Amino acid sequence: MQETPTVGTVVELHVPDFGPVREFYTGLGFEVVWERAPEGKKGYLVVQLENNVLCFWCGNEYVYEQSYFRKFPESTTRGYGVEVVVMVADIEHQFGRVSDEGCVASPLKPRDWGIKDFRVIDPFGYYLRFTEQLDIRDRKYAVE
Repeated sequence: MQETPTVGTVVELHVPDFGPVREFYTGLGFEVVWERAPEGKKGYLVVQLENNVLCFWCGNEYVYEQSYFRKFPESTTRGYGVEVVVMVADIEHQFGRVSDEGCVASPLKPRDWGIKDFRVIDPFGYYLRFTEQLDIRDRKYAVE
């Protein structure tokens, strides 16, 4: 029997509406892998770009009942202080695709740690860094 490979880390973003998420992320090149329509607290959406998988939970007003966020006003930007890193094979191609979406927060440029990247902000305030592929465990990426 062949084992199904598992993903080591999954990023799950809590959002009140899957519509803008689906439109925004497919515009960035992600494909919808599967979706469960929101029904109470059971909504879920999974998207993928190359080897990057993002998950979105709830998709309706029940997202505001999530135990951690319940203590904040509904208008609170939920993505503040979070950066989701998306590694792609062709960073120039990805930037060309994204630059027309009007969501670029930081342009494509070489960074001090030796690779190129750029940043975008999604409809709910999540901060995405698109970067060239790298192994973050390699100390050569530590800026001295």
